Order: sequence, then structure tokens, then C-alpha cells
Amino acid sequence: MTNRREVICTERKNFHTHTIFCDGKNSAEETVLKAIEKGFSALGFSGHSYTFFDGSYCMTEDGTLQYIKEVKRLREKYRGEIRIYLGLEADYFAENIDFDAYDFIIGSVHYLKLGGEFIPVDHTAECQRETVDRFFGGSFDKFCEAYYELVADVAEKTHADLIGHFDLVTKFNDADCLFSTETPAYIGAWRSAADVLIRRGIPFEINTGAIARGRRKTPYPSHDIAKYISDNGGSLVYSSDCHDAEMLDCEYEKCMALYGDCRIVDFEKLIKK
Repeated sequence: MTNRREVICTERKNFHTHTIFCDGKNSAEETVLKAIEKGFSALGFSGHSYTFFDGSYCMTEDGTLQYIKEVKRLREKYRGEIRIYLGLEADYFAENIDFDAYDFIIGSVHYLKLGGEFIPVDHTAECQRETVDRFFGGSFDKFCEAYYELVADVAEKTHADLIGHFDLVTKFNDADCLFSTETPAYIGAWRSAADVLIRRGIPFEINTGAIARGRRKTPYPSHDIAKYISDNGGSLVYSSDCHDAEMLDCEYEKCMALYGDCRIVDFEKLIKK
């Protein structure tokens, strides 16, 4: 495999974007206007799919219909100024999704189902510790293995066109402050999941969302994971996982420097028409 950077996209674009329809700060139209101001040529909205067991962050069922209508309205209103796409971030455990209603799907794992409960993997560091102690005998390796088992299946489960924040389980683990990402068990878990997803030919995002929220200093996935994906035939897409329009282009330049030896593709060219 080549180590040379393969950048197919040089325009400013983002396809992981949240609004007040779910847990974002801005309206969809405010976000469009900010994207135009920042010189973006394309913007993909990706509201969180409705999850029946936790409505704290996602779109409601009625809100989902309103979201679809609003994004379509904005696409027509700003035609000629920016290209707008209607997407969805589908959680692994979401149900009854009309996949045909969207231009693209981001497949993500935000929960583990343990003892009949849906436990978030990225709520707080304290929640992670409690989960590890309660269900995994204090072993972060076993916790991460359970997470990556679901990630390996996320494309099949969600019909994903893009893999969301592959190593989300490290959200609170900057500089390995909670657990080691160098153990054979951890490396084996993410590699197994990556291998399955690479074979499906679906790109992974390089996601700066945790940087915008002050949780990490580097994007998801870590560079070693991104390099493995790239060297083994996979591809990656720059994404800000925007929840605040001001951060729509969060650390894009940093990504380009840090992931300069990885294969970056233009996701817009892969979106179904």
C-alpha cells in the first residue's frame, strides 16, 4: 500500500452536522449561513436517529419528519450558493428507520446493551468507569472489546455509508488517562472491527468533534488506527461532527497535517443520488 496522501477533496465540506432538531446548538438555517460564510461548498446534515430508550440527545419521531422537511427546504432556498444533503446519524440500536428518506447514513455506536439496559459509552468518564466496574469486572479491555464487536456490525445494522467516530470509546482517554490503548487486547479489538468494515468498502470519518468539546486534543480515530485503515485498503473523510456552527471547520487544517499519510476521499462523490 502507498504511504502517500491521496486527497481527492480540496473543497471545504462537512457531512456530520447536528442542529436543534437533536443536540445541536443552532438551527439548520443558521448552520447553512455559517457554512456559506466559511466558504463551504457542501454541507450534509446528520441528525441523531430517534432512540426509544433515550430521548435526551436525539430527534423525536415527529421532529424527524420536520427535520427532513426543513433540510429539503433549505436545499432549494440556497441552491446555487451551497450544496446541501439530507443525512442521518443512525445509532446501532435505533429502530424503524426509513433509510430511503436520506441521501446518506452515518453508522455509529453510542451504547452497549448490558443486563437489559442501554448504557452509553460516551456520556462521561465517570459513567465509563462505573460501567467497566459493574459489567466488566474493572477491565477496560473487555469493555472496549464489547464496544468494537458492535462497531464491526454497525455498517450491516445501520446501512451506513460512513463509519462514525470509530474509536468513540476513547472520548475521555486523552493521553491514555483512563486505560491503555497499547494492550494486545485493545489493539486486537479495533483491528478486528476495522478489518470487517474495510472489506465493506465504506469510508471512516476523521472526526474532530471531541476537540471542539474540549475532550481530546486529536481527532477520532487515532492516527495509528487511521494509518492501519488506509494501509489496508480503507479510506477516510474529514468531519467536524458539528454541534455548534462556529466550530463547523474545527481543526480541519490540523487534520490535514496529522493525517497527511492517509488516504482521504471526497465523500460527496460517494453519496447516492
